[in-house]
Amino acid sequence: MSVLFFSNCHTDPAISAASSSHHNHRNMPVRVLENTAAPSSQVSGANSGRSSCQSCSLLGVGQAFSGTQNVSSVQKDEAWRVNVRIQGCDLEHGYLCGTMEALNVPMADTPVVTFWEGEIVDTKNYTFFTGKWEASPEDDIRHWSKFPSFSPLLGQVEADGGKSLDLSNYPYIFMRWKEQYFVNVGTDCGLTIAGFYYICFSCSNGSISGFYYDPNSSPYQKLELKSTNDGRSGFSFSSYELQ
Repeated sequence: MSVLFFSNCHTDPAISAASSSHHNHRNMPVRVLENTAAPSSQVSGANSGRSSCQSCSLLGVGQAFSGTQNVSSVQKDEAWRVNVRIQGCDLEHGYLCGTMEALNVPMADTPVVTFWEGEIVDTKNYTFFTGKWEASPEDDIRHWSKFPSFSPLLGQVEADGGKSLDLSNYPYIFMRWKEQYFVNVGTDCGLTIAGFYYICFSCSNGSISGFYYDPNSSPYQKLELKSTNDGRSGFSFSSYELQ
């Protein structure tokens, strides 16, 4: 999420119950990551065809992350505290979803929670080229290139979107997270979820780096998250109902 304009954000108790009828999104999936084998530390078979994304023990349902999103602009240097929890994960289809909670958001009288859905770049279900959300191939390359772990893949991605890469044993997982709706505030809260996040996830320590892309927002807003000690217990969010 990003700042659209500053205005008061008010909690809307009805938004959770009404979200299914007012937003185009799938029901919360019951998709559990079962295989948690440790990944190897190298790219395997870069030209051996497409494969499913690896299993990763730190990307399971209930896993929690905490950190910040830098939303600085020319006029102001600012960072929000952010909590994320994985709510669903289906590696076979390159899908995951979760909640994102932004704290200390200016002019908001409550933490702002959104529900997001993610695409895992596994070269089978999704490639490095987004093909939607106003992102061109040039935008994709520019943002992915901000992750040092993407550098060894750049040449092949420029050639064919990375379709011929086998990422099943790569120590990083690349994703796109797209927020679908506000969970606990109205759409007039002064924030936008029109953009999406380019995400790089480290399988070795569970850290997440990301950059928010929205042509109408400040560029390269950086998201930095670490896996929390809470592990699978995650954050409460007990007052929010996701259906």
